Amino acid sequence: MMHLLGEEDFDLTWIEGELFPYLPSWIESALLRTRRPYVVDYDDALFHRYDLSSSVLVRRLLGRKIDEVMGGAACVMVGNAYLAERASSAGAKRIEIIPTAVDVDRYSVANYDGARQPVIGWIGSPATEQYVLDFQGLLEEICIDSQARLLLVGAQDSSAGRFVTMAPEVVAWSEDTEAEAIARMDIGIMPLRDSPWERGKCGYKIVQYMACGLPVVASSVGANVDIVRHGENGFLASNDLEWKDCLQRLIDDPPLRHRMGGVGRRCVEDHYNIRKQAPRLAALLRSAGCG
Repeated sequence: MMHLLGEEDFDLTWIEGELFPYLPSWIESALLRTRRPYVVDYDDALFHRYDLSSSVLVRRLLGRKIDEVMGGAACVMVGNAYLAERASSAGAKRIEIIPTAVDVDRYSVANYDGARQPVIGWIGSPATEQYVLDFQGLLEEICIDSQARLLLVGAQDSSAGRFVTMAPEVVAWSEDTEAEAIARMDIGIMPLRDSPWERGKCGYKIVQYMACGLPVVASSVGANVDIVRHGENGFLASNDLEWKDCLQRLIDDPPLRHRMGGVGRRCVEDHYNIRKQAPRLAALLRSAGCG
């Protein structure tokens, strides 16, 4: 922050979310008014940290904080339509949806072997593992009935103990090995709850799965509905019955997995690829700085 205050040789400030968490927006506004134009980007519904807080004081003092930051930005960059809608209601001058993108060269296409035991896979963190644990009973039933395996990347080791009739494999996450871990899967899953915070999710897991040529099954929430073309590169599911049906179809049909995975990989190459999105982002920043 001291560097920002003392530096003069720049045209634009790029802020991820906010500068001062849990402090009023006037502090940021006072600083930013003395600097060059700024852009702000969101890949989560950060505003719900405040306006849906369990604390009445936080809601009262900070409920509109992110809206005020958005309103003062030269451009608000967001990862999905839900976030764009909030920026619009906040009076943002310019809104650009920049989808989640990956370096496809880091991801090898999974090797499909119809003879092996199919692997249902999930990647995340201890902060998001509850989403997959919400489906613990359903996943156990599917794995037992279909002799499939479950691979959890990034969950806590103790999560395996939550399963009763089968033991999932839990692998520690690391940036160096995550692509290799995903390539061990046959089906990638992204379950979510349907609530305001989750509607701001931008589908990074799905893009990673598809980069490895995996078909996906995902909850019909947030950016998932934009990334997953139902029946083409995967399936969207809204309830337990749909989840079971979609997973079972992919488990029973290796050629379908292969076909959908190929469509997903091409989708990432064409749209969710940093080589496609980086030039667009650079042009956006240049225009915001010039403005």
